[in-house]
Amino acid sequence: MIRVALATLLALLVAAPAQADEMAFFMKNQMPLGVVLELSSTDRDKVWPGNDKVFFLEKGEKKSVPVECEPGENICYGAWLNGDAGTFWGVGPDRDQHCEDCCTICVVKTTKTIIITQ
Repeated sequence: MIRVALATLLALLVAAPAQADEMAFFMKNQMPLGVVLELSSTDRDKVWPGNDKVFFLEKGEKKSVPVECEPGENICYGAWLNGDAGTFWGVGPDRDQHCEDCCTICVVKTTKTIIITQ
């Protein structure tokens, strides 16, 4: 009976899906208007928060979001004024702009700060 219980427990542990690794992104909006922001991987077809959603930050708002990513994965941010995709930061709303310092490498259990300012 104990062997059966141990075998069942071992089978459940082996069959359980692996948990993805997480890092955090701490976002600060220092603009006088609301901004929207999304994160995207340059290594695979992945966008956060995904499903045609974005992170919204009111004027002066700060927020921290966990992101499930693969260690070593390159993640970039794109942000723009709410309702004005022509005013943007990072890789922009279409993720097609060149940027400096808007990408980071996924390092588990770390935090990357993103500050949106003029």
